[in-house]
Amino acid sequence: MTSLLEETLRARINGEVAFDDYTRHLFSRDASMYSIMPRGVVFPVDQEDVAAAVATAAEFGVPVVARGAGTSLAGQTVGPGLVLDLSRHMNRIIALDPVARTAVVEPGVVQDQLNQAAAAHGLMFGPDTSTSNRATIGGMVGNNSAGSGSLTFGMTIDHVRALDVVLADGSTARLEPVSETERLRRAEADTLEGRIYRELPGLVTAHEDAIAKGMPLFWRRACGYRLDRLSGYGEDKPFDLAKFVVGAEGTLVLATRIEVDLVPKPKKTVYAVGHFETTHGAISATLDALSCGPHQVEMMDKTILDLSRRKIEYADLGEHLVGDPEALLFVSFSGDDETVLAAKLDEVAALWERNGHGYHTLKLVTAAEQAALLKVRKSSLGLLMAAGEGTKRPLAFIEDTAVDPEHLAEYTARFKEILDEHRLEAGFYGHCSVGCLHIRPFVDLTDPAQVDTMRAVAEKIKDLVAEFGGVNSSEHGDGLARSEFNREIFGDELYEAMRQAKKLFDPAGTMNPGKIVDAPSMTENLRDRDALPPAPPLRTMLSFEVVGGMRDAADRCMNIGLCRKTTGGVMCPSYQVTLQEEHSTRGRANALVKALSEPDPKAALGGERLHEILDLCLMCKACKSECPMSVDMASLKAETLHQHHEEHGTPLRSRIFGSIRFLNRLGSATAPLSNVPGRIGPLRKLMERTVGIKAERPLPKFVRENLVRWNRRRVTAPGTAGTVNWLADSFTTFTEPQIGKAAIELLETAGWAVELVSGGCCGRSSLSKGLLDDAKKKATGLVTSLACDTEPGSPIVGCEPSCVFTLRDETLALLPDLSEARQVKERVRQVEELLVEAIDDGRLDLPERSWLSGRRVVFHGHCHQKAEVGTAATMALLRRIPGLEVAEIDSGCCGMAGSFGFEAEHYETSMAVGRDRLFPALEREPAGTLVAATGVSCRQQIFHGAGRTAWHPLELVREALGGPA
Repeated sequence: MTSLLEETLRARINGEVAFDDYTRHLFSRDASMYSIMPRGVVFPVDQEDVAAAVATAAEFGVPVVARGAGTSLAGQTVGPGLVLDLSRHMNRIIALDPVARTAVVEPGVVQDQLNQAAAAHGLMFGPDTSTSNRATIGGMVGNNSAGSGSLTFGMTIDHVRALDVVLADGSTARLEPVSETERLRRAEADTLEGRIYRELPGLVTAHEDAIAKGMPLFWRRACGYRLDRLSGYGEDKPFDLAKFVVGAEGTLVLATRIEVDLVPKPKKTVYAVGHFETTHGAISATLDALSCGPHQVEMMDKTILDLSRRKIEYADLGEHLVGDPEALLFVSFSGDDETVLAAKLDEVAALWERNGHGYHTLKLVTAAEQAALLKVRKSSLGLLMAAGEGTKRPLAFIEDTAVDPEHLAEYTARFKEILDEHRLEAGFYGHCSVGCLHIRPFVDLTDPAQVDTMRAVAEKIKDLVAEFGGVNSSEHGDGLARSEFNREIFGDELYEAMRQAKKLFDPAGTMNPGKIVDAPSMTENLRDRDALPPAPPLRTMLSFEVVGGMRDAADRCMNIGLCRKTTGGVMCPSYQVTLQEEHSTRGRANALVKALSEPDPKAALGGERLHEILDLCLMCKACKSECPMSVDMASLKAETLHQHHEEHGTPLRSRIFGSIRFLNRLGSATAPLSNVPGRIGPLRKLMERTVGIKAERPLPKFVRENLVRWNRRRVTAPGTAGTVNWLADSFTTFTEPQIGKAAIELLETAGWAVELVSGGCCGRSSLSKGLLDDAKKKATGLVTSLACDTEPGSPIVGCEPSCVFTLRDETLALLPDLSEARQVKERVRQVEELLVEAIDDGRLDLPERSWLSGRRVVFHGHCHQKAEVGTAATMALLRRIPGLEVAEIDSGCCGMAGSFGFEAEHYETSMAVGRDRLFPALEREPAGTLVAATGVSCRQQIFHGAGRTAWHPLELVREALGGPA
């Protein structure tokens, strides 16, 4: 039947249809603790495709599950039937009316995408979720999402005006507020839509008392069907099916076009950040904060704070906090009058001080002051998930409850007693202003006893919520985690009314069944217990033992989808171009989990479908720092390529790129003749046909007077500051030796004696092609040389980040048992750090005037640099140049990625990545603006794609120093 279903869909759908095992596995998971294998996946391009897919599924009796970013925390977007990915193609903003303050969007539009368009008119979409950089509007409608600003702006249901939808039989309808006359007109139709308009009003009327008594009184609700929104309809209250289906989790209709209200975007937001010695103390200070009329009140406990300190991404946080708080309370005020807002900060700070709440209040007024703290606040979920070890993870099964803030302190204390009773640890964060804290206990679902504990705790928390008059789900929906309890929560009569509503909209039960009503037990379909067999043994070249093995390294992914963001940061450059799930870090990690769970994982790693999924990974390593779980896809891909080569042999081109140091040295020795072939068109075409190196891509130009030759012919200066070792990398040494010269002269001027280390290669190029035996041999040689032939403890520096940071990362994975590798790692430093110290100490004195004075430079950081240490040291060095205006551009990945951009089949992707942000950012700069980049690949891409010559920052500092070169 599946093959016939697939054939029928391919004949009827304009978008893609995928029934292969890998795609099905990728869409069997979301950000919840559940996993269900679907029959297949459809990527619709428009409403007609959605309707055809739903009609076909109904014809075959197959369930349909709609999906946006797949960030559901309760299991709403996994199911056994046909998954419709509405994010890949249906992501257009159809209309935006700034006068009416409305927008019409397709369901795959991302919240930040809409907000960016609306911001040009001083508007925004009210619900502001922490996942705004990947959450789709369609998903927010299905879930009735809210966010930190819900105290002011409410929930998604409050902003939906109308929906174009596909019904369960594949027919289409327009849902919007209608008068009684219009409802009666629509009810006359002999269609599913007509039947809904005929029968649903009677259902509501028959259960008015149950609706009034059974619906939780607290306003912030994301649970059950919203029959309360239809109650009391008539001449004075339109019959509004659009709002009724919000939060229905795709169990009633599928939205294909969404009309929403927009709200004025506040011109200014300021924050008071209270520091507290206990979490209970922070929660107890909420009511005082609410009395000041805030926009939001958010809490974050020490668990989250400590986790953030471990990540480079959030390194700035420590500079802002006072002492070591157990919890922070963020209170924001928004408006247009800065004087009024400043007074509000003073008011809340004074009130807390008067009532003995907290020990310090930090006032954040400017965006720069707010950035570090707000970045951590928005990333709390990911940070908490990263704290899991193996299959013991922080799980979302009681993290969405809410009570009136008046009772929050007492409720939370009772909540913690239940956790303590069952010996469960959890982090606390969330929205104190609306009584919702996200509390995620750490549970190992592979342990039957802990599964029983999870259920027992869920039942006790459900009862506790009812005791306090709260709601069991206030933000993240029912899904598979909470739907089971809905009969008890709403009462028999109201629950049966909801079942009748479901039957009315979906007679055959094919629309995302098992959610909200008629749900399975919350302990069925558990990802770690039911969908993940024990990992078969596999011998790897890289060591993954720190995280439990290669499969555990991939399975760290908890599917929260941060890698699907398309703005800010670097991760994940290929996804940002293709918008395909399999090209996100999440998609690749899940594909590897599948391969590494096969009976013969080595053969699976050599499979062509897996190779296709990993192929566009640029190995930028951004996921290692930006992914909250630090999934290191670069290392995983390197190991997979190694296993693939062992199964199928190593391609010639991979061997060529793996030998880049030898080839560059040979090219330098034979320059300038070696540069001639790169300028002859027919030879470049021949090279493309034979080895797959793109003819349009300029080749590096070899320099005969390379860094090694230059160093041999000069008289080295004695050092008063000690000895530093300069790593002569395989690239700039032979093609851009002026960078190394500049750096060595700067170091010597600063009092360092510089030793050139030029006898070996770090193995970076071999690593990138999966030539791990060769990489290990090279790494062993270089590490041994550095450990034995250089002054103990002396710093090791260089100018090519990919080479320098290999010594701090992959070298240890290649040589886990070599003590010299750990010693060398500890000695690796950024040359920028040494030069900044020298400038600040007065050992390197840059003149007040140089040709750089009054100029502007924009800096693009290397991906590996950003991932390993960040760009702070380079920016600090550039800012030490007198009179130079320095700006770092949010340019993501350049797209070159070493050999990736040279390869014919990857050339277009490489350029598309550059066009995404880097090239436009440079095009916006005047011709006189200087460009700086630390990576050799980055400079090549900037020259080829943007027509700008990029300096290495070290060259600019040398220019500023002046004097003979």
